[in-house]
Amino acid sequence: MPHRSTPSQHSVSSAGSSTIDMSSSPPPPYSYITIFARTSILSVLRSSIVVGYMRIDDRDHTFHFGNEKSPGPAVRIRVLNGKFWTRLFASGDLGFSEAYMIGEVDIENLKAIFDLWLDNQSTASALSSLYSRLAAAFSGLRNAFFGQTRSRARLNVIASYDQSNELFQAFLSKEMMYSCALWGDEEGGVRGDLLAVPQPGALSAPASKTTTTATTAAAAATDDDGLEAAQMRKIHHVLRTARVKPGDRLLEFGTGWGALAIEAAASYGCEVDTLTLSVEQKTLAEARVRARGLAGRVRVHLMDYRDVPAEWAHRFDAFVSVEMLEHVGSKYYKRYFELVDFALKPTTATVVVSSSTFPEGRYTGYQADDFMRRYMWPNSCLPSATVLIDAAYAASNGRFTLEAVENHAPHYPRTLRTWDRRLKANLSQERMAQRYPALREHATYASFVRKWEYLFAYAGAGFAKGYITCHMLTFVRASDVTVACD
Repeated sequence: MPHRSTPSQHSVSSAGSSTIDMSSSPPPPYSYITIFARTSILSVLRSSIVVGYMRIDDRDHTFHFGNEKSPGPAVRIRVLNGKFWTRLFASGDLGFSEAYMIGEVDIENLKAIFDLWLDNQSTASALSSLYSRLAAAFSGLRNAFFGQTRSRARLNVIASYDQSNELFQAFLSKEMMYSCALWGDEEGGVRGDLLAVPQPGALSAPASKTTTTATTAAAAATDDDGLEAAQMRKIHHVLRTARVKPGDRLLEFGTGWGALAIEAAASYGCEVDTLTLSVEQKTLAEARVRARGLAGRVRVHLMDYRDVPAEWAHRFDAFVSVEMLEHVGSKYYKRYFELVDFALKPTTATVVVSSSTFPEGRYTGYQADDFMRRYMWPNSCLPSATVLIDAAYAASNGRFTLEAVENHAPHYPRTLRTWDRRLKANLSQERMAQRYPALREHATYASFVRKWEYLFAYAGAGFAKGYITCHMLTFVRASDVTVACD
């Protein structure tokens, strides 16, 4: 049964955090609004936590929910500022993420809190207030009806990807694939990092000169973590599935930093046109293309996919897009596949697209703002596999037929855990502040780091629990035979 207790007169402490001295003068009491918000949230939690256990340490009481000895996640939360309650009451899970990033709440184990929420999802949904539900409905309608216009798409890329390349180099593999890796037996599979201690090796990105002892320890944990091999496996899997061969012309929506385009040209003999809206990505991708001596075979275009030129009609043998569809929006799925159909040859052409997705029962075109859509990928919209299949068939008037469906979701949690370890090992406040002076301020930098920590834990729990999935879909022309069988 849920209950509350009063903290001792002297101190309240949590693992990994400093002790709070309660013997000094007490803090001012909460406002009536804060008390109302807290009371409302606690009343919902009393009936919501049926799996696992939660402890909340506030300034005047400690609250317990669920059964500490029952199976399921055990979570401890320490409230550091009363604004946590009003933020959570007004904005639900979005408010919770904001409170964590700002430092209004301390959480012992981020993964555990997301596991607890997902395990109790059917009852915890009532945690959102009427206000937060109305705000969510409004943002969902706005995202669905306005969608990713050209101007919004560019602004969203600025927020998502036009950040310092050095930031992404701190946690991505050396070829800089910002998408799900594919883990093989050589790396111990999708749980290999949890079952074995990584062997000594070289980091993909050097730690800064200001690296602390703790950071050095974190760096040691990322040595030879297998990410490079897993990402190259993903690249080759996509290209083999696309059936590309020497002399083929390949079209890609979503360049990233050019890893797939470069490999297609260097290892498969393709000629590649790849599109991005990120100036930062284009600059580095083109430099990497030149460094590989592929300037005449890989062309990086700063272009919205809706602006593909007329002369590209039926010029390409294959099309690939790795985790870019999340930024298209439900309003434009059909248009997206119309342009793919337009660009590909009428026969012997292959389409390979991958995207984070919602299971069919959870998909809606009206997706409200949450942490991901507010702070990581503005206005993004996760499709479902079925929605994409239907859009491809309708857009091509039956000229595309579904060849294969793969679910890569089990590979994503390890990818995210690896990124988290690398970021902690390699990110330097000093170097980041050279690009973004505001990050010189400790609190601002701490919030910036917590945003990425939250992302990796939030998304990792979602994939691990099946709340979100990650599909790779392959389409071929309706008349194509991909395997000789007579």
